[in-house]
Amino acid sequence: MKKSWTISLLAGSTILLSTAKAYAVCPVCTIAVGAGLVLAEEYGIDNTVSGVWIGGLMLSMIYWTIDYLKKKNWNFKFSWPATTIVYYLLLLPPLYWKHIIGSPLKTIWGVDKVIVGIIFGSFFFYFGVILYDFIKKSNGGHAWFPFQKVVMPVLSLCIISLIFYLITK
Repeated sequence: MKKSWTISLLAGSTILLSTAKAYAVCPVCTIAVGAGLVLAEEYGIDNTVSGVWIGGLMLSMIYWTIDYLKKKNWNFKFSWPATTIVYYLLLLPPLYWKHIIGSPLKTIWGVDKVIVGIIFGSFFFYFGVILYDFIKKSNGGHAWFPFQKVVMPVLSLCIISLIFYLITK
């Protein structure tokens, strides 16, 4: 099963990296988040840390969907909240049915570890994107260094992952 994850990730990477344009959150960033999730699964990292990467990946997919909707001129008043709710509602039931979430033995602060990770991962990924936008705007529309758009969100996920790793080890 782990080989199928790796093959899927590599195939997806090739397809996404061959696209002509990158929108709100670039494909490289999404691939990096997906790779982080695969590595966490591979090495038996705590569910909280895995949840961080799931949350980051979900937020990245939400950004892509919003950009796609805008590109197709399918704008509606509450597109952000509606898309966000739909994605998280599509995510949580399968995690529950597969017994990844919902176990009273896998909690931190009285909440399921994966859910805590998803919340923190979503927030920190969003913070990384907002911080990048702020830095770019304050620097005359230019990033400080190449691939900063990728580094900022992924670095924020790495930082919160390290914090949760230290808390749960």
